[in-house]
Amino acid sequence: MKAIILAGGFGTRLRPLTEETPKPLLPIKGKPIVEHAINNLKSHGITDILLSVGYRADQIKEHFSDGSQLGVDIAYCIEDGPLGTGGAIKLCAKGLSSTFVAINGDNLADFDWTAMLEQHKETGAKITMALYPVDDVTQYGIAKLDGNRIVEFVEKPSEEDAPSDLNNAGAYIIEPEALDILPGGKSSIERDCFEKLAAKGVVYAFTHKGQWFPTDTLEKYELADREFQPRV
Repeated sequence: MKAIILAGGFGTRLRPLTEETPKPLLPIKGKPIVEHAINNLKSHGITDILLSVGYRADQIKEHFSDGSQLGVDIAYCIEDGPLGTGGAIKLCAKGLSSTFVAINGDNLADFDWTAMLEQHKETGAKITMALYPVDDVTQYGIAKLDGNRIVEFVEKPSEEDAPSDLNNAGAYIIEPEALDILPGGKSSIERDCFEKLAAKGVVYAFTHKGQWFPTDTLEKYELADREFQPRV
C-alpha cells in the first residue's frame, strides 16, 4: 500500500523558521516533522511512500534520499507550482489503481492505521477520514455525522451551532476513483472532493483517540515540540 505525504507548503506562518529550512525538516523532539509521520506509517507496515514536495524540495530530497536509512522506500512528486491539497494528491496518485493513504505532513499524530484500514474495508467507503475532538470548535471545520458517515462540514461554527466537536485530523484512506471528481490543476481535496462526496454518503469517519498536534503556526509548533510524545 502506498502513502502520500503532503510536504510541499511554504510554511509562511512559521517564518522566520522556514526562511531557510522547509517546514517538513523543522525539528520536533530532535527529528524532522515528516520523519515522525514516516515512522508512524512504518509502525503499521506502510513503507511505500510518496513525498509531495515543492518549497525547497532539494533539501528534503537530500535529507531523506530513497528512505533506506529509515527502512522505507521514498519517491518524490515535485510540484512545479502550488497545486493545493487536491492537485498535489491527484498528481501523486496518478497511475494508482488500489487503495492508498494520504496525510498532511505538518501534523504530528500516532494514527492507528491498522484499525482505520479495517474499518475502511468493512464500510466500503470511498474515503475514510480521521477526525479528532477539539476544545475550540470555532477555529475548525467541524464534521456533522450520520452514524459514522460524514454528511457535511460546518466551517468555524459557534459553540451552539456545532454539530460535533470533531475536526478533520488530516489523515485519509482513499479509493483512487474518488479523485475523479477533482478538476485538473490546482484544487482543494477538502472542498472539491471530500465535501462533495460526503453529500453522496461515501465518506466515513474514524475517530482518532491518540495524539494530534498541528504545527501550522509558531505557537502550535512550540506546543508540539513540548508535548508530543513519539511512539517509535
